[in-house]
Amino acid sequence: MSDGRRIAAVATVVAVLVAGAVVVIPGSADAGWERAASLSQRRSYIAAAELGSHVYAAGGMVGETGRPLASLTRFDPDANRWDVLRRLPVATRAAAAAALEGRLYVTGGTTAEGNTAATWAYDPETEEWTARAPLPVAVFNHAAVALGDRLYVLGGFSEGRERRDVFAYDADRDAWERVGQMPRATHAFGAVAFEDELWVLGGRRGEDVLREVWVFDPETGSWREGPTMPRGMELLGADVEGDEIHAVWESVYQVYDASEERWRDGPTPLVTRHALEAFVLDGWLYTVGGCTTELRDSPIVERLRIDG
Repeated sequence: MSDGRRIAAVATVVAVLVAGAVVVIPGSADAGWERAASLSQRRSYIAAAELGSHVYAAGGMVGETGRPLASLTRFDPDANRWDVLRRLPVATRAAAAAALEGRLYVTGGTTAEGNTAATWAYDPETEEWTARAPLPVAVFNHAAVALGDRLYVLGGFSEGRERRDVFAYDADRDAWERVGQMPRATHAFGAVAFEDELWVLGGRRGEDVLREVWVFDPETGSWREGPTMPRGMELLGADVEGDEIHAVWESVYQVYDASEERWRDGPTPLVTRHALEAFVLDGWLYTVGGCTTELRDSPIVERLRIDG
């Protein structure tokens, strides 16, 4: 079993397969979640980021085979439509993506040849991919977050272990540098830029699904403990709306409200998934792709109005 498939195998199975079809377990009638346009194919472990009020989803995998994908698709929330774009140069799963200075950056992941340190930049104006400076290490199930004028890559998994690395990328110099270490080695976590800091949410360490939250201040290079989540999460999707962090995994949806300094539960999503992505666009929280069981990927996109 490959490393990427091993990570999926430890996630909780909460959907049921009947005659090869996924049985959807709905949330409550007044939960507010609804279906948006689905991806063009079933995908999990995608690298995705918001760029120019659109969501770009690159790579991923086909769960039944573990085959990495090279697909690049773009979601237009106004049209509720996915468009197919120029493919990623190398099929890659469990990479991480972020948008920086008008480009989509896809970092690391696993290819048919093994784990990779590659960094690819996509320019939506020219629709071209460009190879950029590789990461210092090959890694997957890490996180990529843009803050200010730098792209940060944190943690992940490689060489049979979780990692603590924090790297920063300078696009003008096309160079990575190590800027610190996470307090504890972790992978399969969520990460967001929030209040000018980087927040690391949950994840996996060994056999433990984590409730930990760690906060990194890029100005000082220091870490502090954040507000522990009520329930552990791994392979989650997370994003920010105003003074709130929204995190979704399986049937768990948790919201951190900075104004009240506490977590609360949100309404249960319609479809239980792990290894998904989450984005806030124009007051809507979107969840994209993921696995409904250990080996069954999903094209499903859901959305929830969160701006009141």
